[in-house]
Amino acid sequence: MGNKKILIVEDEKDFITAIKALLEAQGYGVSIANDGMQGLKKARSEAFDLIVMDVMMPKMDGYKLCRMLKFDDKYKSVPMIMLTARAQEEDRVTGQECGADAYILKSQNPDILLDKVKELLGK
Repeated sequence: MGNKKILIVEDEKDFITAIKALLEAQGYGVSIANDGMQGLKKARSEAFDLIVMDVMMPKMDGYKLCRMLKFDDKYKSVPMIMLTARAQEEDRVTGQECGADAYILKSQNPDILLDKVKELLGK
């Protein structure tokens, strides 16, 4: 499991710290991008096994980032989790339409994120 690399694309520093600690405690390698454009550049320049992204971010929102990666043959097989405060059903549907493999609310227990990461990475 230690060789699995995860990209977190998130603009809230406190949230980044919490997610990074949670994933690193499980042995995952974690890289951070602070906005959608930086996330796109990192995703295209490094190989990641999974990407966790916020929806509401500066420069490019998570929906556009997910769509740009999922509709590119080079990245379409990389699992992507949207982790967001947007709880409306239409937001979840938009996430699915963009190709997200999971849509998790930030307000939910962190174990839900961890379980989904393990499921999508096959362990």
